[in-house]
Amino acid sequence: MTTNAQVEMLGRQIEFNYAEGVTGYVLVLVRLLTGYWFLHAGVTKYLGAEPFNAAGWMTGATQGTLVHGLLAWVAGVPVLMELTNFMIPLGEVLIGLGILVGALTRLAAFFGGFLMVFFYLGNADFAHGFVNGDLFGLMLFAIVGTLALGRIYGVDAIVEKTEFVRQRPALKYILG
Repeated sequence: MTTNAQVEMLGRQIEFNYAEGVTGYVLVLVRLLTGYWFLHAGVTKYLGAEPFNAAGWMTGATQGTLVHGLLAWVAGVPVLMELTNFMIPLGEVLIGLGILVGALTRLAAFFGGFLMVFFYLGNADFAHGFVNGDLFGLMLFAIVGTLALGRIYGVDAIVEKTEFVRQRPALKYILG
């Protein structure tokens, strides 16, 4: 498993293996918790007593936020609203599964971060300040994707060793 990182920090080259020792276990725990969090969010939307409907949040809770106009427009177009109600839970389940098992981790983290940007901006009443749970979620996806945590005890560690991926090094940008 290749998890060596060589970075320049404050003008110095630093190389470290983030999969060794306690750091590796903590990062796996971060990946597992992030994956479970999103998987659970998606599954509970499917298993709820009533079908998931984001229209109320999109039109009411987002008033005064940066994305209110966009979300209100989507909520007003029935086809887009149906697509949104289908895609949010499905996206949460797929993102959660991908991160939980460490498969297509960077791709899953990218789309998880994309959703968290909308959740952060859509919930942006900032009554508790600019730092809230949605921002922490966005940071978790940034950590998972940036450090390619699927390479530590994840499916991506196995997939990246295949000849198929070795012949196509660009795939490492969505794996990891």
